[in-house]
Amino acid sequence: MHSIDPRTQSERDNYKLLTGSIIPRPVAFVTTLSKDGVHNGAPFSYFTIVTANPPLISVSVQRQNGVQKDTARNAIETGAFVVHISDETYAEAINMTAAQLPPHESEIELAKLTPVPSEVIAVPGVEEASIRMECLLEQAIPLGDGPACDLLIGKVVRFHVAEHLYENGRIDATGLRPISRLAGNSYAKLGELFEIERP
Repeated sequence: MHSIDPRTQSERDNYKLLTGSIIPRPVAFVTTLSKDGVHNGAPFSYFTIVTANPPLISVSVQRQNGVQKDTARNAIETGAFVVHISDETYAEAINMTAAQLPPHESEIELAKLTPVPSEVIAVPGVEEASIRMECLLEQAIPLGDGPACDLLIGKVVRFHVAEHLYENGRIDATGLRPISRLAGNSYAKLGELFEIERP
């Protein structure tokens, strides 16, 4: 087995080890609204649950040469964002939103996604998603050297779940058809399911 000291490697080499090892990673499609009213959207695979009481989720938005991305800046300035669960039905559109656009241009328009109003916050979501979560920004934490990223912690103030996925308070994972990120340009579908009873 290889023993690798991350201090002896470049950031890129450490990135490859992390993204190749921590798989599959769910993809959060995050929409924000700039203070000028531009509807921004971008996918992030550094994403997970924080706690259920209250419902908190986190998205790590990597900076580029220490500069905040539109998603982090908008979320911090407006205090809100929408997290969508990425699925097979709009994967191509999500991929389009990863394009590096200037702040005054909308990735939502570029990808021809359909804005849909939120109920609690001002930031619109997108209609194509089967699950979306309206979030108020609980905390934004700059982390790493530079800093390298902005860890956004959002408090879910409204869940939106498609009728065909919701039964007895549970989500139909197979019906959701979620996609997850692997390394490089590779993604994965849900794949085979199995159960193990917890002790």
